[in-house]
Amino acid sequence: MMEIKVPELAESITEGTISRWVKRAGDPVREGDVVAELETDKVNVEISAEQSGVLKKILKEEGETVRVGEAIALLGEADGEAADPEAEKKAEEPISDPPPEPREAEGAEPGGDVRPSPAELPVATPAARKWARERGIDLRQVSARDPRGRVTAEDVRDHAAEAPSAGKAPGGPERDHPSGEGERPVERIRMSRRRLTIARRLLEAKQSTAMLTTFNEVDMSAVMEIRRRRKEWFRERHEVGLGFMSFFTKAVVGALKAFPLLNAEIRGEEILIKKYYDIGIAVSTDQGLVVPVVRNADRLSFPEIERRIAALAERARSGSLTLEELQGGTFTITNGGVFGSLYSTPILNPPQVGILGMHKIQKRPVVVEDDRVEVRPMMYLALSYDHRIIDGKEAVSFLVRVKELVEDPEQLLLEG
Repeated sequence: MMEIKVPELAESITEGTISRWVKRAGDPVREGDVVAELETDKVNVEISAEQSGVLKKILKEEGETVRVGEAIALLGEADGEAADPEAEKKAEEPISDPPPEPREAEGAEPGGDVRPSPAELPVATPAARKWARERGIDLRQVSARDPRGRVTAEDVRDHAAEAPSAGKAPGGPERDHPSGEGERPVERIRMSRRRLTIARRLLEAKQSTAMLTTFNEVDMSAVMEIRRRRKEWFRERHEVGLGFMSFFTKAVVGALKAFPLLNAEIRGEEILIKKYYDIGIAVSTDQGLVVPVVRNADRLSFPEIERRIAALAERARSGSLTLEELQGGTFTITNGGVFGSLYSTPILNPPQVGILGMHKIQKRPVVVEDDRVEVRPMMYLALSYDHRIIDGKEAVSFLVRVKELVEDPEQLLLEG
């Protein structure tokens, strides 16, 4: 009998949440087969079997938090090899519910509701108990598929889906309604581990940096004309589309070379100015925003940048990014314009001290040479920066430089 354990992840990741069991108890497993998926703060990780056999027991259910090195299942041989007594004993031990909280009277809660004694409650996994608590479900009404009668998180989810009124305890009032909700319908959605991490990091960015934002607008006429004339040729030659991100990535690198403090970070009482250009590209996924990194963007050609961004975006949306692809960016670009955003303030991605926000291209009347008014495709740009090391003059000048390079794309070629 062999334990399947949570593998070593990265230095900064010590735990995760089991998001899905790919294999079930009793399923045959080959060496290298994925048995479960683990959700961490940054990426989803597949846990594979290190040898062939049969998945004998699942020790940790979906939704449970596990630490690196912790056993999550037992794998045995297909011929019915005798189980390791200690491992079997550990797996068979029922997970008892915690002792009830202090109550005003035996069998009663402060509000007068009768709470079942521990002896009355069925044996359930921690994840099942948590699901039931959050949704006001009585575990005594949940049917268990486990032959031993242990209720799992999957049993609770199935019960909730089949019984919309499961939020009502038998013979008692509906529980867990925030003040003022009354009988109105609500839905509780547990925040994913990644969403919790995003929330924490955004709050840290607001609290730990002196963030300011400066704005400008850029005339996209020249870039759009190049794309119109060269779009098909570019795709046929390089087998990738010519988008806006390669132009802005090149423009950002050129501006960072002119204003290097935007490519720095604060380390204690020192400023660490980076002489390389790893540009993070924000990508929206169903699980939340991630920022994969285009390494050494200053050394890449337009088609190389487009290919890297397309590949990273595809892996981000499929959940197959590696930790290395998410770490170490020096500056970030985010494009809210793809969702129709006309004007917004991007939030810094610490320890970076600068982030460029792109927005929707919208035709607007602008004054051009000889005081003529023309309709041009315009985009608002936003630069958020850490005012602790970047002054307003430098931030404004950086954004003006990006604007100049995008409006005159030939400069991008001269910049290299």
